[in-house]
Amino acid sequence: MQPRDEAAAESATGATAPGGAIDPPLALARAGVDRAAEHRLDEPWLAAAWSHPDTRVLVVAEGQAFVIDTGTGSELVLLPSFEAPDGGERYFLGTNGDGVSYFALDVDSLPGRLDGDARPAGLREVGGLLGDLDSGLLVHAVALQNWHRSHRFCSRCGHPTVPAAAGHVRRCTSCAHEHYPRTDAAVIMLVTDDRDRALLGRQALWPEGRYSTLAGFVEPGESLEQAVAREVAEEVGVRVDQRTVSYVASQPWPFPASLMLGFLARADQADGGADIDVDGAEISEAAWFTREELRAGMEAGTVLPPSGISIARRLVELWYGGPLPETARW
Repeated sequence: MQPRDEAAAESATGATAPGGAIDPPLALARAGVDRAAEHRLDEPWLAAAWSHPDTRVLVVAEGQAFVIDTGTGSELVLLPSFEAPDGGERYFLGTNGDGVSYFALDVDSLPGRLDGDARPAGLREVGGLLGDLDSGLLVHAVALQNWHRSHRFCSRCGHPTVPAAAGHVRRCTSCAHEHYPRTDAAVIMLVTDDRDRALLGRQALWPEGRYSTLAGFVEPGESLEQAVAREVAEEVGVRVDQRTVSYVASQPWPFPASLMLGFLARADQADGGADIDVDGAEISEAAWFTREELRAGMEAGTVLPPSGISIARRLVELWYGGPLPETARW
């Protein structure tokens, strides 16, 4: 099978632009289709789109889909609808500028090997290797699949729910209440001090030496700035001056249903506010890093950076001033 667009399959990692802008876009925050929400309730249109010979279907199971490695990246295996497996739930993903419609088919397991080049893969593995179109399709499909699999029953009356609105609603079979896809807001932040050092921490379950920015879920009734300050204080004991919290970018993180909201912030160093005191539960170690210390640790292989598809990696690069150096343990 030939690559549809090798140029579009280049890695989404790269340098950050001056002024805080993320360029190129974050790996999981790209899209190549119009979601065309106006068609989700139009059953005749959806039926015609599904049967059109140009329509393409992304088969997903347990967060994975078939991909083909191109040498410069990876691309999704997208099937004509007449080649898609029987059964499963259909989700309409959108259309492109050429009138091609895209659907996801949620199945329990991927079908047998399609050809000698195709292999199953998930977002963590290939999210940064896919082109804009494929990345957007897979993120959308996996997010919907995760939501549907965990919302089979009505939270009001407990009866089964069924998909509606082309996969973007679940409707109760008893009380007819409509349930919409859930997204959990989470803040992720790079905190610096008055020496412009970056605060990085690690969880005990991570590989030895893996460090990343701090993160946590937004609580009910809480602003994003409050969430940034609270999470940093809870995890490592550092106080953040909420007046310094500035938004950078966001990225969907369907593991299973988060939206990561990226921020930069400054520690309030009055009265020991920058002193580290890890909670020992979520964070096992934390430290302040200069750029020179981070570079030396990565080059020596004693410090591992955040994943290339994560917004954490890009926040660190934004502070660092460009792409991170190679590390002996990548």
